[in-house]
Amino acid sequence: MEIAVSELPGEGALAEKARSQSDAFAALYDYYFPRVYNYVRYRLRRRDLADDITARVFERALTRIGSFDPGRSPFGAWLFAIARNAVRDRLRAERRRRWVSLEWLTHRASGDVPADEIMVGRERHDKLLAALGRLGAREQEIMALKFGAGRSNREIARTLRLTEGNVAVILHRAVRKLRIDLEREEGL
Repeated sequence: MEIAVSELPGEGALAEKARSQSDAFAALYDYYFPRVYNYVRYRLRRRDLADDITARVFERALTRIGSFDPGRSPFGAWLFAIARNAVRDRLRAERRRRWVSLEWLTHRASGDVPADEIMVGRERHDKLLAALGRLGAREQEIMALKFGAGRSNREIARTLRLTEGNVAVILHRAVRKLRIDLEREEGL
């Protein structure tokens, strides 16, 4: 089942107004922030990095709004191109240096949920993230756009310059790989 993500009504006109009026950019920000944040969080798997990179994406979008051309692509596609580039830059930088985040070191249990449930949830989450990390780069990108950013197959195809059918096949195969990988790990 495809998740339909519609563009913001009047998005092109808002982007034009955003060149000179901050309230127009604020409307675009409010609409796209959760989608961009989820995409970045899905790709980078760390909350602290997702916060930082998402802020950079919107900062770049605001400073470069003058270069946005609504005739070439919708604002959302332009914004996700900025997000994709920011994520790629970060992943390249991480390949050069590895370190452990403070978030990883300072997990704190909530008083509302029993500690064993928290641990089981974290373990499942970590296994899923590890399995996602074993997918190919293109599969990870498409999974992040689909499930992290909530983009439709059509929007993903337009962003990545693929056909909708190709996107659907890659998604299907990636989900199947994840299922097999996670089932294999559970069997151990």
